[in-house]
Amino acid sequence: MENKLYFNDGWLFAPEFSKEMVEPSYKGSFETIRLPHTVAVTPFNNFSVSRYEKVSLYRKEFITDPSWNGKKVLITFEGAAHQSEVFINGTSVCVHPCGYTAFTVDITDYLKPSSEKNVLAVKLDSRESVDQPPFGFVIDYMTYGGIYRDVYIEIKNPVYIEDVFVKTNKNHFETEITLSGECHSGYSIHQKVVSAGSDGTVCAEIHAGVSSSKLLTEAGAQPVVAWDIDNPALYNLTTELLDGSGSIVDSKTVRFGFRDVRYDSTGFYLNGKKIKIRGLNRHQSYPYVGYAMPKNMQREDADILKFELGLNEVRTSHYPQSQYFIDRCDEIGLLVFTEIPGWQHIGGAEWKNIAVQNVHDMVVQYRNHPSIFLWGVRINESMDDDEFYERTNKVAHELDSTRPTGGVRCIKHSHLLEDVYTYNDFVHFGTNEGLSQKKNVTDTDKGYMVTEYNGHMYPTKMFDDEIHRTEHAVRHAKVLDASASMENLSGTSGWCAFDYNTHRDFGSGDKICYHGVMDMFRNPKIAAYVYQSQGEPSVTGDVLFVNSSLDIGEYPAGAIGDIWIYTNADSVKFYENGVFIKEYSKKDSPFKSLAHGPILIDDFIGNRLIDEDKISEEASRNVKDFLMILRRYAGNFERLSAKEKTLAQKIEQSYKLDEQKLRSLFGKYVAGWGGSIIEHKFEAIRDGKVVKTLVRVPSEEVCIKAIVLRDTLIEDNSYDVASVRFAAVDQNENIQPYCQESVTLKTEGDIELIGPSAVSLKGGCAGTYVKSVGKSGSGNLILEDWMGNSLKIPFTVIKN
Repeated sequence: MENKLYFNDGWLFAPEFSKEMVEPSYKGSFETIRLPHTVAVTPFNNFSVSRYEKVSLYRKEFITDPSWNGKKVLITFEGAAHQSEVFINGTSVCVHPCGYTAFTVDITDYLKPSSEKNVLAVKLDSRESVDQPPFGFVIDYMTYGGIYRDVYIEIKNPVYIEDVFVKTNKNHFETEITLSGECHSGYSIHQKVVSAGSDGTVCAEIHAGVSSSKLLTEAGAQPVVAWDIDNPALYNLTTELLDGSGSIVDSKTVRFGFRDVRYDSTGFYLNGKKIKIRGLNRHQSYPYVGYAMPKNMQREDADILKFELGLNEVRTSHYPQSQYFIDRCDEIGLLVFTEIPGWQHIGGAEWKNIAVQNVHDMVVQYRNHPSIFLWGVRINESMDDDEFYERTNKVAHELDSTRPTGGVRCIKHSHLLEDVYTYNDFVHFGTNEGLSQKKNVTDTDKGYMVTEYNGHMYPTKMFDDEIHRTEHAVRHAKVLDASASMENLSGTSGWCAFDYNTHRDFGSGDKICYHGVMDMFRNPKIAAYVYQSQGEPSVTGDVLFVNSSLDIGEYPAGAIGDIWIYTNADSVKFYENGVFIKEYSKKDSPFKSLAHGPILIDDFIGNRLIDEDKISEEASRNVKDFLMILRRYAGNFERLSAKEKTLAQKIEQSYKLDEQKLRSLFGKYVAGWGGSIIEHKFEAIRDGKVVKTLVRVPSEEVCIKAIVLRDTLIEDNSYDVASVRFAAVDQNENIQPYCQESVTLKTEGDIELIGPSAVSLKGGCAGTYVKSVGKSGSGNLILEDWMGNSLKIPFTVIKN
């Protein structure tokens, strides 16, 4: 049957390796750990890769259960970084040269007799000097180390189901079944397709005989609903293997969706409907523990991408990622472009052989996920190597005829052996076009997708000044707007979703690449709201954000820069000190191709010149325009251009408003120096109703606000972790980006802290993680701020 015995608890770990450690008789000193596990807990930043570059030893004891007699015993490692050698009772049984794909070992012949103790040991080489992808040269991300995904055992009959692959076309499906062994006489197959929803509707059944280890079946299914990004309908296919007596000797259930993907010169099509891809790249790393986060944290990242950032796609840069992450993408309708491990470097013959095997493993292990629409079969940003890439494409197409291949490159007019020209386009530097035209990159008639943009062109920290953080957002908006306007571009996957730790050759000198639209804890930068506002309210909720604190002192010479509104509402009403100024809508955005383009505020005065200063309507329009010009120079007439000074002279001549009067109006309506506190209020309007309000005034009080997506930890196959994001906010819950104070953390009860017990805010934000400790109960995370104020966050722990 398909029962899995998870081997995530009760491991022993040593941060160094010696050959005698794999022997059953070895009695050295170990640390007791649970999986997922990292070989080294790291600081938030400023650390050396030598912390995790090591050869370590994992060891676990288990008993041969009497029920295993006459069975096959298989052990699977979902992910171990980076080269694993597995020993059973002192005997080497497998070496796996990839830290990003799963591998399964048949350990049947190496086990002790029934009821006796076995010793499972793993020699894990996490050094970046190993001769396998992605290693061989510099890499723009830290690669960490550890058995960082699940390990489990399966007990099988001598003949069992190795794999089932489902292909769909509308309401028709085919399956490719692979059985173990060679003698299959008298066996048969029974298959049933059932809706994965609550109704459990049976949609199809198949009965077939078995003549060899490879079996093809097909049938129609009724009723079925297509999987798409708005309604990700899923189905379970259960395949049962029956012996000659009709007894079930094995079963395997795979989840899939009925859907069709297609690329051509005009774009990407899902179920025949053209989709404009709007995505970001994701690294699977987290502060402190690197890759080692369990199931619910993987699922949470997918939710953040879909529901907080409003994306419809993610690229798993630059390697296959957790099955739990992809499972969640299946469930919420988030398209996935996944690719083999690698970063620019192509190694020698054996290195290439490993890469080709990585293609095989990636496709076989992930091909039932309906969210995956494209296989990446090139080493990211590598040069052309036709012989090598002919091999990788061939493997992918032989194993999966339902999906196209792509290969991410950063060179124009590259040899295209794949089905889609996937290109990292860094043409945009702020004042030019957002994206290159396809014709200037490739002359192919095949599909075209931009797989990275921005990134290193404009690194941005949470604590950069407002001008820098705003420009970061504007650049993302320009690229998205360009993408939306290009009919022959399938879409974009920007660089990147989250900041990440990287090597000294990259990043900002502190071992962090600040390329994300969110920080490493998943706190949003201003650019995050560009993406969030593109989502409809049913996905991202009602979005309303303004990029500026509207503090004069933030800007050189007091000249406040551009103020942008990010919203998915019908309109936004703007008030100053309770006085209505202007209502803005989509038509006011300069980003005309976006569904909800950022809106530039161009009026801080409204009708007040008419109502309060009794200036005519015509004069009011011209004076307002001039005052907005003057705003760029903080009221300094000396900085006006000759053309702008001429405008001031015309206003004086036409409306009898001299420079002194204009200065007075500027101080009254724009600068506000020395006057009463100015309140700026924004109301998001949908269907004539206010759905969200944002208020900006000078901060008077600052406190800590926490965001907790899950307050229940569930111990299932291993420990569980919950993220806690927190920020310094004012009385109106606006983040204070220059509050860099420290927050102390402690736990009570049945939870533990991951990471340090004190953190400094960075850009007004930080985060932490709490984990379960192997038992049901409850606990509290207590945050204490720099003023001695405490915030208690309760958690419930359930152990299944």
